[in-house]
Amino acid sequence: MRTSNDVFHLAIPVGDLDQAQHFYVTLLGCKLARTRPDRITLDFFGDQLVCHLSEVAPGEGPLSLYPRHFGVTFHDRQSFEQLYELAQLRKIPFFQDVSKRFEGLAEEHLTFVLRDPFDNLLEFKHYRDPRMMY
Repeated sequence: MRTSNDVFHLAIPVGDLDQAQHFYVTLLGCKLARTRPDRITLDFFGDQLVCHLSEVAPGEGPLSLYPRHFGVTFHDRQSFEQLYELAQLRKIPFFQDVSKRFEGLAEEHLTFVLRDPFDNLLEFKHYRDPRMMY
């Protein structure tokens, strides 16, 4: 079973490692952990994100949040709001601005979605009731 010492790992395709590093480290504030000729490894809000150099073709077909996106569900609203303000300040491209989903229901939450330079979508959420995080 996963403990708080364990780390979730996700690998995504990117077309340019320097551009990926600029987006994730400089703009979003992730920590660069390792670099290799074909990938960079990042501390993505406490989990591991690996950006693998690949032949990415952004713009093939309509960009959609479903079925593929990733991100962070924040336990406290202040962290959610701080990242939202940082994204606005640094002019990180939004795929979807902040909105409220499932208003009035138990799973009500705030969400916004950022778009990296390779059309990977990053969703950030905060649930009104933290029991709904899972």
